[in-house]
Amino acid sequence: MTRVGIIGCGFMGRMHANVLSALPSAELVGCLDLKSERSAKFAEEFGLPVYATVAEMAKHCDVIDVCTPTDAHKQYTLEAAAAGKHVFCEKPLALSVEDADEMIAACRAAGVELMVGHCIRFWPEYVKLKELVDSKELGELVSLNLTRYGGFPKWASDGWNRTEERCGGGVLDMHIHDTDFALYLMGEPDSMISHGSVDERGAGHAFTTMTFRDGQTIIHLEGGWNLPPNAPFKMAFRAVFEKGAAIWDAGPMGVWRDGAEAEYPEFKAMKAEGGGNLSDLGGYYAEWADFIDRLQASKPLEVVTPESSRLSLKYTLDEIGQIKAKAAR
Repeated sequence: MTRVGIIGCGFMGRMHANVLSALPSAELVGCLDLKSERSAKFAEEFGLPVYATVAEMAKHCDVIDVCTPTDAHKQYTLEAAAAGKHVFCEKPLALSVEDADEMIAACRAAGVELMVGHCIRFWPEYVKLKELVDSKELGELVSLNLTRYGGFPKWASDGWNRTEERCGGGVLDMHIHDTDFALYLMGEPDSMISHGSVDERGAGHAFTTMTFRDGQTIIHLEGGWNLPPNAPFKMAFRAVFEKGAAIWDAGPMGVWRDGAEAEYPEFKAMKAEGGGNLSDLGGYYAEWADFIDRLQASKPLEVVTPESSRLSLKYTLDEIGQIKAKAAR
């Protein structure tokens, strides 16, 4: 049994607690939050003790789960590493590549694993898409549209995501999911061009085109949160291959092969009582199951490594740099 302590008792902390409560190989053993009333409510809900410091909580757990606002990821990851504990850190890894490097180095020096919550790599439909790309059963990937957008999220406690210095804006907080997945699928691009919107909360929406395989594969990414507050959340993809296509958009994922009937893969769903951007816990559950399985088997991380998370952060920050440069003209 792997014992986990959660730092941050807000929206994502509750999502993770729901997952860990359902995972047979994990035991949720404590929580910590800067707001005592929030940690007290969280502790009562999940039947946990509340700890005042990371060092104190570390005495009772094997893994520290960092679910804080992004600007605190570095601090708590460094404290967890100093205590000799493995770290699960929500995405994005950090607000800067320099901070990410320091976090990775600290965990490596302490001999602990660092996994970042790039849950889309584990989301069932995206896992299937990855299988289609890697197997080449439909031929090479020709083009891919990745979409993720919605109204500005109101779930963040104290509105911390309204402050660019704490959150990094919608591109870093939301659009990074698809940037990360594009890199996971294809590696580093040959070229990348980004356009988008900027407001007082930072770069809020991105339109990015990446090219791969000397221009033979094109990935277009759109994502962010510059829609009206009541706009629905949406994530979708459309992949075109040499001999078929895979589409997921407001319905079951479909796979079309040349000369064959459409196929609709079936995926197991798990419902989240605590809510989330979707009611399906699939990707969140799978990422934690993978992390804990590897810890228990003393196997290195494969699907999400600290280095790949750093790369996704770097490219997303490059997108933001391009968007801001164009906005400043």
